[in-house]
Amino acid sequence: MARATGTKRAILDATLELAATKGISGTTMDEVAERAGVAKGSLYYNFSSKDRLFEELLLEGVGALAEILRAARGDLRGRAAIEALVGALLDRIASNPALAKLMASEIFRTDRTWQKSLFALRHEALTVFAEAIAEAKPESRDHGTCGLMASSVFGAVLMAGLEWLVFEPERPRDEVAAAILDSLSGGLLGGDRPAPR
Repeated sequence: MARATGTKRAILDATLELAATKGISGTTMDEVAERAGVAKGSLYYNFSSKDRLFEELLLEGVGALAEILRAARGDLRGRAAIEALVGALLDRIASNPALAKLMASEIFRTDRTWQKSLFALRHEALTVFAEAIAEAKPESRDHGTCGLMASSVFGAVLMAGLEWLVFEPERPRDEVAAAILDSLSGGLLGGDRPAPR
């Protein structure tokens, strides 16, 4: 998805700023138009409804994230790929905390009109993680747990990244990544873990 420019970009940016503090339900089209510095008619010319506006905002954000993850993985395999993906996701969260906050609150909602299209892009981003996990832990593919593990890693990084930015912003990003990777690699529980049933 191409990144919007001009008036459309101003509207999307204003929407993101408002939604990060007020949520989607608390954000009105009047507020968006005012924050973006555009006439209400211009807002509705670009986005026919509030649902359409938020759909485009989320699709653009998750689509860009999927591209960033694919680029971060590049030719890396296994653990190196997972480390690169964790770092890239943390960097994305740090560079756009408002979008990360919005994604965290919306990614699992099922009552939104945009859920079907957001699910497809979410799946695309998670597939990058799932492929790296399958290479690092081939038995996860045999047990059919790659997708679930990818969701777990993605969710852990998203929430840890938000926790970092809100409560420990002075902590270096590499420490955050190391803590996440340590917990993923068994550092939290250690020892033998039971095999999936």
